[in-house]
Amino acid sequence: MRSITLKSTIWLLTLFGLLWVNVAQAHETRPSIADVTITPEEVLMQIQVNIEAFVAGVDLSAVEDTNLSEQAQTYDELRALSPTQMEQRFEAFWPQMQTGFKLRSGPVQLQPELVEIKVEDNPDFELLRESVLTIRAELPEGNEPVVIAWDSRFGPLVMRQMGGGEDAYTAFLRNGDPSAPLTRIGAVTEGTFAVFVRYIGIGFEHILPLGLDHILFVLGLYFLSPRLKPLLFQVTTFTLAHTVTLALGILGIVTIAPEIVEPLIAASIVYVAVENLVSAQMRPWRLAIVFVFGLLHGLGFASVLGEFGLESGRFVTSLIGFNIGVEFGQLTVIAIAFLAVGAWFGGKRWYRAYISNPASILIGLVGAYWFVERVFL
Repeated sequence: MRSITLKSTIWLLTLFGLLWVNVAQAHETRPSIADVTITPEEVLMQIQVNIEAFVAGVDLSAVEDTNLSEQAQTYDELRALSPTQMEQRFEAFWPQMQTGFKLRSGPVQLQPELVEIKVEDNPDFELLRESVLTIRAELPEGNEPVVIAWDSRFGPLVMRQMGGGEDAYTAFLRNGDPSAPLTRIGAVTEGTFAVFVRYIGIGFEHILPLGLDHILFVLGLYFLSPRLKPLLFQVTTFTLAHTVTLALGILGIVTIAPEIVEPLIAASIVYVAVENLVSAQMRPWRLAIVFVFGLLHGLGFASVLGEFGLESGRFVTSLIGFNIGVEFGQLTVIAIAFLAVGAWFGGKRWYRAYISNPASILIGLVGAYWFVERVFL
């Protein structure tokens, strides 16, 4: 009865929170997306960005929510400006941003120019406002390829070279990393195996070190019991579930807004942690609940792949590679937990009282904080 009451409380809290969930959306950051066209004469970039964060001075490499930045108030004031006012503010800011672009062709540093800025006319203050920058750089004579990067403070950059069809180069650049050398004629292309390997790395990185919420969920599954059989059942169920919604989400068949998915992922962490406290072994409903939460986590993974604007011809390769990377990441988390805790203390009679319960309490508190933050803050 106690277990049922706790479950009901968690689900009621989740449903109540969804009534307020739109509050958080305007403050979440997203990677910028650049479509790059290169000709023998010039580099032309159209970049979808959140210019309010740039102008406010938010370090997008350090925060994923502008509320956590020291410039949060400035950011909110800029969000309240009209599109025309915001365009004027950015034009005044452009010389500062211009120095953050790192474009070169061979040894020659290129000078980017701001051609146009379009700020979305979105009166809803609760929604993140996107803008499109058109940037141009003149190329020197010759056929040296072009390398593109920008300062890490501008945050992650999803870059896609136009004109290469389904095999055209796409990259997810972090921490100011440069692109591969991009040819002036045609487009850099990648073979199937190269894409497969790259997306394994992206999937792994989404768990370690970036996916702290997914790490805590997997640890919650682990701490129920150090024995292999219940852990294997749970992880397999979770994998099957998130594979389904990962595919459906990327195909656009199932789409749920991140402001709904993210709080529910936090709630899933709380649920698993609480059930660890009230149950000493895996109950029949545990797998069903894990499956449902796996569906939610799959939608979270889909939002990451969706940022790349995958071509249909790359869907299967990218999806499989990303999913394998995610699994490698999850297995690494489990292996670390086993080497740090399970191998030494898993067989002790006091494992549940002194290891599993305290760890589950800590995991549950973090999940609860995230839930409140994603819903109310």
